[in-house]
Amino acid sequence: MTGDAVTEIFDVVVIGGGPSGATAADDLARNGRRVLLLDRAGRIKPCGGAIPPRLVRDFEIPDHLIVARVKAARIVAPSEKHVDMPIAGDGYVGMVDRDVFDEWLRERARSSGAERRTGTFETFSRDPDGTAVITYSARDGATTETVRARTVIGADGANSAVAKQAVPEAGRAPFVFAYHEIVKAPENLPDYAGDRCDVVYQGRYSPDFYAWIFPHGDKVSIGTGSANKGFALRGAVADLRKATGFDTVETIRKEGAPIPLKPLKKWDNGRDVILAGDAAGVVAPASGEGIYYAMLGGRLAADAVEELLATGEARALASARKRFMADHGKVFWALGMLQRFWYGSDKRRERFVSLCRDPEIQRLTWESYMNKALVRSEPLAHLRIALKDIADLLGMLVPWKRERPGPASH
Repeated sequence: MTGDAVTEIFDVVVIGGGPSGATAADDLARNGRRVLLLDRAGRIKPCGGAIPPRLVRDFEIPDHLIVARVKAARIVAPSEKHVDMPIAGDGYVGMVDRDVFDEWLRERARSSGAERRTGTFETFSRDPDGTAVITYSARDGATTETVRARTVIGADGANSAVAKQAVPEAGRAPFVFAYHEIVKAPENLPDYAGDRCDVVYQGRYSPDFYAWIFPHGDKVSIGTGSANKGFALRGAVADLRKATGFDTVETIRKEGAPIPLKPLKKWDNGRDVILAGDAAGVVAPASGEGIYYAMLGGRLAADAVEELLATGEARALASARKRFMADHGKVFWALGMLQRFWYGSDKRRERFVSLCRDPEIQRLTWESYMNKALVRSEPLAHLRIALKDIADLLGMLVPWKRERPGPASH
C-alpha cells in the first residue's frame, strides 16, 4: 500500500455491485458525489430473474435487457394438478439474465461518474480522525488496497461482511438457500411455454419453499430453495429436470446462494454506514422476489447518504428503512404469514394452490405484484378473500371443488 492509496478519499464507497449497490452508486454519482463501486469478480446470484413493470418504469430499464415477457404463471400442486394464472390485458412480467443485467447496471453507474474497481472487501476500520477506512483485496487476490470513505453502503449480499463488521447490531435474517441451473431453452418440450413461469409447490422439490421453471428467452432457469440445510437442493433440481424433460437439454451454468427473507431491524450504524439489498434483508417472503426491492433499497440508501453528506446529520441514515417499511412492511408481513402457514406441508400446499383458482385472488395478486403495493382501492375484495382463506383453514372448502372452477383450472 502506498501513502497515496491510504489518503484517497471518496464521498461514498459502495461495496457490492448487484442491483442494489449499482443503483445506489448510479444515483449518487448523478448527484455529483465521488463514488467508488467495489464488486467481486465473477459473481452471479442465483435468481429467477423476474422484474415487474414498475421496476422497468422507475429505474429506466431498456427493452433489450428483457429477454422474455411472461404472460402467465402456472402453479403446480403436490397432486400434479395445476392452476394457470394469466395476466390480463397487455401486462407482463419481464425476465432478465442476471449476468447481463447486473453488468449493465454497473456500467450505467460508471457512465454516470462512479469509479469501478474489482476486489473483495476485507476489513472496516477507522483513521485516527474517525474517517472510515475500507481495505479490500485486489483482483489478483495477492495485494490489498485501502481507501477512505465519508460514508459506506454495504450491498454485499445476505452474508454481508460489511454488516458483520460495521453494523453488528443489525443481526441476521432467516435464510432460504437457493440453487438453480441455467439451461438452454428446449425446442420441442410440449409442456414448456416461453411466456409462462412455472412454480412448483411439492415437498420432494422443496419442503418449505418452492421450485421453479422460468423462461429466459433462449435459456431457462430451473431451481429451488429451502431453509432446511439438510435438504439436497442439487438433487431436487436434477429430479425436477428429469420429471419435466429438461434433463435432455444442455446446462450452461450452476449457481447457489443464501437469500434472506425478512428485513433486518436496523440498517445503519447511526454514523456513516448503511446496508442495502440482500444485506438489509429485503427479499420478499413466500415469493423470494428481490430485484425490485434491492434496487429500491439501493435508491433509498443513496437518498439517505445524500442527505447525510449535505447536512452532516447522521440520523438521516435511518430514513431508508423507515421509508421502505412504510411502503412495503405490510406486504412483507402478509407474505411471511402466507409462507409460514401454507408452505408447511403438502396438504396445506394443495389447499393453497386450489385457492389460487379464484379469479379475484388472481387479479389482486397480479395487480399487487405489478404495482408493488397492496391494492388499497378494493377493501371489500380483500375482505372476501380473507373470508375465503378463513373458510379454507376451517375445512369448509374442499380443494378443487369450488363453486366457480374457471376454465384455467385442471
